[in-house]
Amino acid sequence: MQTVTYKIPNISCNHCVHTITSELSELPGIKEVKADKDTKIAVITFDAPATEEQIVATLREINYPPES
Repeated sequence: MQTVTYKIPNISCNHCVHTITSELSELPGIKEVKADKDTKIAVITFDAPATEEQIVATLREINYPPES
């Protein structure tokens, strides 16, 4: 199991948090998604078949690209 943390500047409200959580949770292998609108941080715990590249690609697709 892996955990990754991303700073996501576009998180501004609870709707953003809900969108990130629901979209990432649909990916196979995602165990937990915690996003916070105040810190603009998302913490994702996952196992295979999910990959960090897949998570970042999904975040970009839904207009919440993580800071690099």
